[in-house]
Amino acid sequence: MVFAYTIRDQGAVHFVTFTVHQWVDVFTRSIYVNILLESLRYCQQNKGLVIYAWVIMSNHCHLIVRAEQENLSEIIRDM
Repeated sequence: MVFAYTIRDQGAVHFVTFTVHQWVDVFTRSIYVNILLESLRYCQQNKGLVIYAWVIMSNHCHLIVRAEQENLSEIIRDM
């Protein structure tokens, strides 16, 4: 099931959750965790993503983030 959310205030701090399709435990392997972390670092360095906190669970991750340029939807789409 897919949900579509709209970020109304693109510059505000948001609590974001990403889940793996069918809740498969992919983040139990460090190679996949590293891919996610590299993607987050890239967004920080090149797209203006500000990460206040994060946690990676076995099948999902939580982030507290905002966008410096008020374009959080675009950053999440690109990530």
